[in-house]
Amino acid sequence: MKMYLRCFLGTALAAAVATAPVQAAGLTGTLKKIKETGSITVGHRDASIPFSYIDDKQQAIGYALDLCMRIVDAVKAELKMPKLKVALNPVTSATRIPLMANGTIDLECGSTTNNLERQKQVSFTVTHFVTATRLLAKKSSNIKALADMKGKTIVSTAGTTNHKLITQLNNEQNLGMNILAAKDHAEAFLMVESDRAVAFAMDDILLYGLAANSKSPKDYAITAEALSVEPYGIMLRREDPAFQKLVDGAMTKVYKSGEVNKIYDKWFLKPIPPKGVNLNLPMGDQFKKVVDNPTSSGDPKDYM
Repeated sequence: MKMYLRCFLGTALAAAVATAPVQAAGLTGTLKKIKETGSITVGHRDASIPFSYIDDKQQAIGYALDLCMRIVDAVKAELKMPKLKVALNPVTSATRIPLMANGTIDLECGSTTNNLERQKQVSFTVTHFVTATRLLAKKSSNIKALADMKGKTIVSTAGTTNHKLITQLNNEQNLGMNILAAKDHAEAFLMVESDRAVAFAMDDILLYGLAANSKSPKDYAITAEALSVEPYGIMLRREDPAFQKLVDGAMTKVYKSGEVNKIYDKWFLKPIPPKGVNLNLPMGDQFKKVVDNPTSSGDPKDYM
């Protein structure tokens, strides 16, 4: 009997030992790191409203962070770790890619443009917003498209791709515009507000934020015509197929279930902290196409 018991226990122990390495070997890359550390690190911005920012309670909140938390839930389920620790790590435009590449953060939840150049350094999950260069002008000026700006004064922020684009289009289309360069977005908006410029060219989401926070939001309109296309995506490390599959699956589930509509409405169609401003930005046709057919393409042509 004792011999049998020893054999049984020995066999059971051997089976357990044999099974453990197989389970560990099944995890690679970021998932293995998360499993071993018991924590997932989420990178966030401090002032990228409404995507990722610090509110008046010093908490990191935003549209992109809400989406990231759905990804975290999927990681918890996959690893069977319901009490997985979520560490928040602030990042800037300069540090976000290096911190992703060196393993400091596992997800970057902000307003980062997914393009082909950046894909050489990091990977992106399904696009969560599509922005574009558009024009903000007073409704009274009746500016509907760039062609309406022929011979007029336009402003953009110095050193931005938007300013470069407007200069290029002005030359290509012989518009004869007077192009001004403002030191920052606030100064550019002020130029339109004070009639020193007819329109302000910038990323549309930034224009909506500026208009919503202005003295008289109803005085302004933003053109429907997109002069450029820039998809925003949540970053993760390159060449990590298992984690990429899990993250993409989580995002796709949010889109296909319709949950993305509730999350979008929360941040773009309702009052948001800290001032209770409503951006009043309905979901655009370009992003609706992404919701219907999720993609993480970094090629602007795929969003036209």
